[in-house]
This record gives sequence, structure tokens and C-alpha cells, in this order.
Amino acid sequence: MSDTYRRYRAIKRALTQCFGTLQGHQARRLHTLVALICGIVGSRHTHLPQIASHAPGSGAVQESVIMRFRRWLQNDHISVEQWMLPVAQALLQALAHQPLFLVMDGSTVGRGCLALMVSLLYGNRALPLAWVVVKQRKGHLPQEVHRALLAQIHVLLPAGATVIFLGDGEFDGTDLQTDMRQFGWHYVCRTASNILVTAFGYQFAIGDVPLAPGEGWYLPNAQMTETQYGPVTLLGVWESKYTSPLYLVTNLADPDQALTYYRRRAHIETFFSDQKSRGFHVHASHISAPQRLARLLIASCLAYIWIIYLGVHALQDTWRRRLHRRHRCDLSLFQLGLRLVAYCLRENLPIPEGLLVPASPSIIT
Repeated sequence: MSDTYRRYRAIKRALTQCFGTLQGHQARRLHTLVALICGIVGSRHTHLPQIASHAPGSGAVQESVIMRFRRWLQNDHISVEQWMLPVAQALLQALAHQPLFLVMDGSTVGRGCLALMVSLLYGNRALPLAWVVVKQRKGHLPQEVHRALLAQIHVLLPAGATVIFLGDGEFDGTDLQTDMRQFGWHYVCRTASNILVTAFGYQFAIGDVPLAPGEGWYLPNAQMTETQYGPVTLLGVWESKYTSPLYLVTNLADPDQALTYYRRRAHIETFFSDQKSRGFHVHASHISAPQRLARLLIASCLAYIWIIYLGVHALQDTWRRRLHRRHRCDLSLFQLGLRLVAYCLRENLPIPEGLLVPASPSIIT
């Protein structure tokens, strides 16, 4: 059996965990999705001709394989809700016995499009859960888009899950904060220095509070914006290694805990870099239609989750001594996963089966 078909079968077995056995149109769409994932992992690219060169084609000419993928991406019956949210729900349920850190951020994809993504932090990586793609190169999206995306995630969570949302300055809208309070979530978001604050009977811009490098302050039981939304806790922190202060809004009572949590938000950047220059190059896709890019992300994000799962497997001693030095590992879970696939194919070994990561990157269940 060729390496391509071995990779294809391993991916198909992994996805069966979440989708089970499908029939008819759904089964054919799943086969095409698995082939897309197989080609993305094999080519490390999301340009359709390169994907087709590393995907199974049953003897078809490459242009026929490309056309098959193109029809899948153009099919309005295929959606993130149908093909990604079941995997997202399974991930959330599998990890919900520990605090779930959700991060929302945007990044450019394809030609002239922006993807707004909600991800789940896992170790020093972020696992994609849901997204929306719009036709714009950069900038902020309306607060209603943020709210709709988080509402999708909320219905997937098991009862009693502890959720901490982390966001940059785009996600400090008071309507979004209200939603998260109603969900029972904690949140820590960056906010702007010109945001109006009401505290101790005075109204002022948050940036007017004196703050020098190396200093910090916090205001409990404050209200923000002209609507005086609250109560919230506001933080100002100017760490010496930075050229400007950081302002945060949170519903956590402990400011030190809020700052510690917010620092984890940076892990979302590892996901975007793995999807782009260090991994699948979604930014280089020639696709410019938002809905087609959203469907392409289904394949690239499922490919990413599968590779991270294999990266966790690669941490086992039985694998680590084959893939990397035994006493120190400088590779990310993503790079370890890619190396594990390549090693199994080269040495004619079975690729570990599975998709859902264990509770900790250091634990295999």
C-alpha cells in the first residue's frame, strides 16, 4: 500500500471517532474531506494542485482530483457547523474536567479574506473549534459576529464546565461581556486606553491613571464606557520590557490571576503560524470566496487537530527516542506529529489511531 493510502486510511479511522459510519451523499463528502486532509498533510500546503498531488485519486488524472476538491469547496450543503462542530464538541467534552481556556482572534487567509477563529488552548498550542470568514484584509468585525461565534461554542459545552475566555482589544464589547456573564464564563480581555471608566464617583479615561514602566494598578467594582457597564475589574500593567502599558477588563476578582491567564492568549499565535508559514500555508491559498475558504479551513483545521494528537503520542518514551533526543525536546507538538507520520510511513509502521487529545500533553490515555 502506498504512503498516500496509508495516510488516508489513518485519517479516515481518526474521523470515524466523531462521525461514525455515514451513508450516501454524506459518506462521499466525508471521503473527499479525508482526501483533502491527506493531501494537505502530505503537501504541507492548501493550494489545490499541490493537495491533489499528495491525495489518493484511484488512478484519476490530477485535474479530475482537483475538480473533485473544487466541487466540495463550492458545495453549499457543506458547512463548518456540520463537519467541524461535532469534533469541537467531542474535544470540549473530553477536556471539560479541567478549565477550558478559549481564545478568539482573527487572521488573514486566502486572497483578501479574514478568518475570525475561536480556539481551545492545549499545552502551548491552540485547537481550532469554530470560525467565520469574511471578505476583508484586516480590521475589526462587528460585535454581533463575535457574539454569534461564542454562542455556537456555548451550546457545545457540557454542563458545569469552567470556561475562561481570553481576547485582545477587539473583544471588550459590553454586549459580548454580558453574554459571557450569562454563560457563566470568566473572561480577561484587553481594552483601549481611551475607554471611559467610572470608579469612586469619577469618570475618566483608563489611560489617564498614572502608570510608569514596572508599575501596575487595578480598579475593582468599576463601570466602563458611557453606558457604565459593570461591575468589572480593570487592570493597568506596564512591564519594563515593553514600550507601552497594557489595559485589561475582567470579571475575575483576583487581578494577578487575570494577568496570568491573559498571558496565555499568545498561544493562539502558534496555531496561526502552524496554519501558515510553518505548516499548511492557508494564507497562500488562491481562493478568494469567503465560504470556500471557510470550507477549506475545515480540512486544514482537522488536519491540524490530527497532527497535534500524533504529536502528543510522540511524547511517549517509546516514540521520543526514535524521533528526537531522549532528554530534551525542542520541537512543538505540531512538528512532532508531522515527524511521527513521516517516520511511520518510512519505516512501514502503523500510524497511531485517534483524533481526540488526552487531558494533558504528557498523558496518553
